[in-house]
Amino acid sequence: MYCYLGLGSNLGDKHKFITKAINQILKFKNTEITKTSSMITTKPYGKTDQPDFMNCVIELDTAILPEELLKKCLDIENQLGRIRNEKWGPRTIDIDLLFYEDKIINTELLIIPHPQLHKREFVLTSLNELCPDLVHPILNKKIKDIFMELK
Repeated sequence: MYCYLGLGSNLGDKHKFITKAINQILKFKNTEITKTSSMITTKPYGKTDQPDFMNCVIELDTAILPEELLKKCLDIENQLGRIRNEKWGPRTIDIDLLFYEDKIINTELLIIPHPQLHKREFVLTSLNELCPDLVHPILNKKIKDIFMELK
């Protein structure tokens, strides 16, 4: 099953944190990273008085179910020193589950597709690089069209 994860960092050695997170994801059983977008530097979203972010998106082929995948990603964030002091605050690493196939999930723990991705140019830039024709299952639009509308 394919899914897309967004990775971002704006503290310390940003590239190193993203690389370490990707290396941890590579260790997941029954999971393969099939595509990786370019690393891009972007302005912060939401809370703007903080350092710029480095971001990328990876495409996975995985047998791990969405809630377990989320748990594994949160474990990586914790291992890499992520501290959640404030919403949209600075962080060593952030891993967001953006899409999981064409599933729509809305539980207390997890919302898929990511509820803000259509508003975030940095996510859409990377998704558009990897999968421009992927259709957002709620908006029923291709990534490339959502990206162009936002720009």
